[in-house]
Amino acid sequence: MVPATNFEIWQTPPNKLFNRLSTSHLIYLSNIKNDLKRAFYEQEAIHGCWTIKELDRQVSSLYYERMGISKDKMALQRHVTETAYGLTPRDILHNPVTLEFLDLQTQNVYTETNLETSILDNIQHFLLEMGRGFCFEARQRRILIDKDYFKADLIFYHRILKCHVIVDLKIDRFRHEYASQLNMYLNYYRHEVMQSDDNPPIGLLLCADYGETTVRYAIEGLSQNLFVSKYQLELPSEDEIRQYLLENIRNEKLF
Repeated sequence: MVPATNFEIWQTPPNKLFNRLSTSHLIYLSNIKNDLKRAFYEQEAIHGCWTIKELDRQVSSLYYERMGISKDKMALQRHVTETAYGLTPRDILHNPVTLEFLDLQTQNVYTETNLETSILDNIQHFLLEMGRGFCFEARQRRILIDKDYFKADLIFYHRILKCHVIVDLKIDRFRHEYASQLNMYLNYYRHEVMQSDDNPPIGLLLCADYGETTVRYAIEGLSQNLFVSKYQLELPSEDEIRQYLLENIRNEKLF
């Protein structure tokens, strides 16, 4: 570990890096050898919510060098922020979503209600796992359509994309009817809840597992803002990671 006395005040705190940037961002940034230049792009990526594609575009356009010679640095930053490629729903959703902090693997039996309650009990950890911009709004939101009541599991509002995010939780493998139900919730929010300055809602179906072909056929023709992700209740062990790296070396995937 680097001694605290060697940590410069302009450097990005490690906890902020790991909480706000993806692994892909961190790998990309690690290739920038100049400490000051790397810290600059770290903080700009966090500030601008850059995708990895946008980060690469800014590095390629010599943003760091242009900032160094710019007389009005804040004006340049505003210009870059305004012209940066915007986030898309796919950029903010993780797959898989790691829920190790829920400690559900210690239970013999768990239900969707257990899963939902555990997420709410650990809402801060869940929001960090989901990423920047999520604001919790409601649990088990009742939706009245014709004479039938439905309940959406978790409702968030994403302050950067300016839209609602509806999360539906399933403890089993994906089934096609799950997508149809979530699509109905999205249509309800689009017609009944969405404000004039909102963007269309996003739906995230969290399942224990899914088949990619089944998902593709099930959601084709539905809302383009409907996504399916799987969750894992615990991270792989270090032994599994070591085995993965050994297999990569044997297969010469790294060379």
